[in-house]
Amino acid sequence: MPTTEALTGGFSDAPVQAARAFRAALEVMARPGHIAPVTGAQAPGLSGAASVLLLTLCDRETPLHLAQGSDSAALRDWVAFHLGAPLVPAEEAMFALGSWAALAPLERFRIGTAEYPDRAVTLIVEMDRLAPDGARLTGPGIATEARLSLPETAAFQRNNALFPLGWDAFFTCGDDIAALPRSTKVEAA
Repeated sequence: MPTTEALTGGFSDAPVQAARAFRAALEVMARPGHIAPVTGAQAPGLSGAASVLLLTLCDRETPLHLAQGSDSAALRDWVAFHLGAPLVPAEEAMFALGSWAALAPLERFRIGTAEYPDRAVTLIVEMDRLAPDGARLTGPGIATEARLSLPETAAFQRNNALFPLGWDAFFTCGDDIAALPRSTKVEAA
C-alpha cells in the first residue's frame, strides 16, 4: 500500500510543468555549462530538480536505476506511483540517479553501440553544489568556453574519448539543473 508521501510531490499542473521542465532539460543539454531552475515536484529524499527530471524524462518504458543512497522504500513507492518506471540494475538502465560516488563504477552503465549510440544511459547526478565555475568546457553548444563545477574531470574526459558512444549527464542541486553531453570536451580548472 503506497504511503501518503508516495502519492504527493508530483506536478500540480502536469501538462504545463512537464513542458517547461522538458524545455529546460533540452536547453541545458544543448548549452553545456548553463544552469537553469526547474520547480514543481518533490520526491522523497531527492532535490526538487531531480524530482522534476524524473517526472519529465521517465515513464513505464524507461528502465531506471536508483543508486545506493537514493534507493529508499519511499522513493521506490513514489517512482511506482508517479512514473511506473521499472527499477533495474545499473547495466540495464536508460536513466540512473544518485550521487557521483554512488553511481561508480561508471563502466557498468550502457554507452550505446556503433549501430545505436542513443542506447546509452543518462546519469542524473545529485550534487551538493552546482555553479558556473570549475572545469573548462568546450564543444557543440558553447560559443568559446563555459565553466561548470563537476565532481571530477577524468571520467568526463574518458567518456568524451568514446564519442559518439558514451553516457550523458544531468546535474541537480536544489531546484537547479545543468547537463554535460558526451560530445563536450572537459579540461581541469
